[in-house]
Amino acid sequence: MTLSKELQKLKEYKCDSRCVLSVYLNTNPADPEQQNGAWRIHLKTGLKRLHEYLEASNDEKELKAYKKLRDKVMKEIETNQNDFNKGVVIFAAEDPELWSVHYVQVQVKNSFHWEDHPVLEEMEYMLKAYPEAGIVLPSFGEVRILDTAMGFITGERSYAFDSGLDVWKENDSVKSSLQTGTGEGNSDGLDQRLKENLQRFYKEMGVIVERIRKERDWKELYVVGEAEHANSFAKTLRTKPNNSIYKNLINVQADKVLHQVFEK
Repeated sequence: MTLSKELQKLKEYKCDSRCVLSVYLNTNPADPEQQNGAWRIHLKTGLKRLHEYLEASNDEKELKAYKKLRDKVMKEIETNQNDFNKGVVIFAAEDPELWSVHYVQVQVKNSFHWEDHPVLEEMEYMLKAYPEAGIVLPSFGEVRILDTAMGFITGERSYAFDSGLDVWKENDSVKSSLQTGTGEGNSDGLDQRLKENLQRFYKEMGVIVERIRKERDWKELYVVGEAEHANSFAKTLRTKPNNSIYKNLINVQADKVLHQVFEK
């Protein structure tokens, strides 16, 4: 499910009384205010305030439901603290059951809510600023595709082209760290047949990218590669890319590719 569709489902969620815990937590290690695990203090303080508010309301049923969700949220965050990005967003409820967790790569402002619905304004703002987008990295011998949302990799696939066999295939395993690739080359010296085969490969990949774009509901599309490859691939697309970035990043880690595209 795409993030936009999940957000739409969250908008439709509602309970009869207050039952939804919404947590926005800044865990950005590069933020000066987050030094020495300051996120723990913000988390405990925010949840404690909600607890005190509910205690004052004298609604035992509501307080019991809150405590259970609070503990579940704290356990989730503590367990995954070694894999933090810039922020954590969680929406949780017991009845009807709701458990929506997002470790995001965009700045998050600390806030904690206990309402009859998920508090989504900040989430909607983040998705608008960093919408679902595709990044395509064409090279000589490989086309790499990154599926992203809110500055985070949600999926990745790679297609390799064997110029000798004139065929392409999707790589079996999804790569999420350093890419091995098939090597970059200058096509100026290629013979005409090889150039035609490479262009045919790009054309077939263009069809696949357009299909994925529709399936994943990409709002933006970026093509990244050496100028000749990037321009050649962009021409195969029905819709013009939002931007073409002339850099050879085929063997660069996915998160660093994102930085080059979105945080320039």
